[in-house]
Amino acid sequence: MNREAVVDEALDLLDEVGLDAVSTRQLARRLGVEQPSLYYHFKNKKELLGAMARAAMAPHVAVAAPEPGDDWRDWFFKDTRSFRRTLLMRRDGARLHAGSSPEPADLERIGRKLDFLIAAGIPEHHAQMAVLAAGRYTVGCALEEQADVGLGDIAGRPGVPLLAHEAAFEAGLDLIVGGLERRITQ
Repeated sequence: MNREAVVDEALDLLDEVGLDAVSTRQLARRLGVEQPSLYYHFKNKKELLGAMARAAMAPHVAVAAPEPGDDWRDWFFKDTRSFRRTLLMRRDGARLHAGSSPEPADLERIGRKLDFLIAAGIPEHHAQMAVLAAGRYTVGCALEEQADVGLGDIAGRPGVPLLAHEAAFEAGLDLIVGGLERRITQ
């Protein structure tokens, strides 16, 4: 049993029972080991959850970084959609991610994204706020979708159609990008 095997099994457990029901006791039972042996690989459950969150984000991390000359709008849409898809790949993936702390490699990757946006002519402050807003918006949308919270009637107004989660996400993402476009043309 190695660290990667523990994380893989923990993610399988997450998909089966959800984040609230994941326990080191249950994980140890699935692995056929005693619970204390998990602490050889992870000093506590928080560290295990962090490793699970990093592993769950692997598909998004593997997406190619933006290249000089790429259209920043196309890249921003593609990157944010990839983030959402990755969060939705695992049961409670958004909650798992929301409870994690960025690692140095995550901060470096975010820095490269910011550098790309700045090189595309977006002022640094606006680039930072756009990346932060899109990230938080995406996690929030995924949280709501994974909780299966519908939008229903908005502010008590009958006749407002129930929007599909993806359509609502796309509409909000379009507003973020549109707002950023306005900021750089001012």
